Amino acid sequence: MLATNFWCLSLFLALLAPQSDPLLDGVAHFQRGEYVAAESLLERAVQTRSEPRARAFLALARAANGRCDRAIAELEKQFATLTDAQLRRLSGLGLAQCYTSASRFPDAIRVLAELQKLYSSDADVLYETARVYMKAWNGTVQKMFQETPASFRVNQLSGEIFESQGKYAEAVQQVQEAIVKNPKALDLHFRKGRALLMSSHSADTLVQAQREFEAELALNPTDAVAEYEIGQILVTQQKSVEALPHLERAVRFSGQFPEALIALAKLKLEAKQNDEAIGLLERAVHLVPNSEAAHYSLMMAYRNVGRAEDSLREKSELEKLQKPPEGEFTEFLKKLGDRVPQQ
Repeated sequence: MLATNFWCLSLFLALLAPQSDPLLDGVAHFQRGEYVAAESLLERAVQTRSEPRARAFLALARAANGRCDRAIAELEKQFATLTDAQLRRLSGLGLAQCYTSASRFPDAIRVLAELQKLYSSDADVLYETARVYMKAWNGTVQKMFQETPASFRVNQLSGEIFESQGKYAEAVQQVQEAIVKNPKALDLHFRKGRALLMSSHSADTLVQAQREFEAELALNPTDAVAEYEIGQILVTQQKSVEALPHLERAVRFSGQFPEALIALAKLKLEAKQNDEAIGLLERAVHLVPNSEAAHYSLMMAYRNVGRAEDSLREKSELEKLQKPPEGEFTEFLKKLGDRVPQQ
């Protein structure tokens, strides 16, 4: 009788004990990075319920275990239909990673573009986007060098890479090889001219660079940036009269080109054509509100025509741009600077 009562009590207590939930346990394992155990538990959860959360975490666990072939279809479905923002974010990131591992870069970029609309300031989304673009770039460059090694594009790309590394002599050499292979290709002479300017501002280099920009214009007569570069070279050579038509054409070809607007306005100021300068500089300030050069030149132009109030406003804007950043650390440094050394 006592044994029977004890057995009944044990059964009663067992019924009262909390039962293990494979979904909750699987999610817990997933969050701890224990993906193999998570996948096993989540497979059990999916068998007993058709909850989207269980299917989403199962697909994520499979992706984490390198089984994207079994995860992609479910991740696509969950990313398209989930209403839980955090789980949709995870599904999208997992889907993008699976696409990337399969070198399906256009698909990965499409998903990440959607993620950026939903979570524009999310560090993980931005990191994954940068990583995908980097992998796509590296893969494409490798393929290009392997399959088209003799093309002018390989030399052009090599020149761009050297330029980004600050190796300007090598960049000039590579772009020149590209020009020899394809003399009529656009942008090559411009890139060679820019690499020359970045290597030196010596008198000889300025002349060489100008020739390259002129060669670019011979191929593309409406190239605003080539016109601007020639104008700037002529200004450096103190040939303002010759520079003027180049900068005017640069502005005419590209009205949203702030550097050209500012450079042309400076020549107008030198020629006492203040009203024309003001119009150019107001456009430049609208395009680049943080440009110190634009605000300074506009301040001077307003002062020249007696618009004192407008000149003071520009002076105030300029001072704001030149003012060092404020904050706790800035205040701390100020206090350090004011502190009197102990004797």
